[in-house]
Amino acid sequence: MKIIVVLALLAIVGALAGAGTFMLRRRPHLPEAGAEPDRKMARALALRVALSVGIFLLVLLFWWLGWMTPGGLPVGR
Repeated sequence: MKIIVVLALLAIVGALAGAGTFMLRRRPHLPEAGAEPDRKMARALALRVALSVGIFLLVLLFWWLGWMTPGGLPVGR
């Protein structure tokens, strides 16, 4: 289960990096460039939000089913 969470976190970081790439590559001074980079950036950010909500719900489900338990830091040592 932890591998699924780590892969989802990597996908979130990848979507964020993709949105940053589209933001840096857009050329507002060129009219022929159109709004394609803006659409791609918005789509990547929407994917990141969807993945974040999904991983949150997945962790809650795993906790509810008992497949993941909070470890926390040892206290009193």
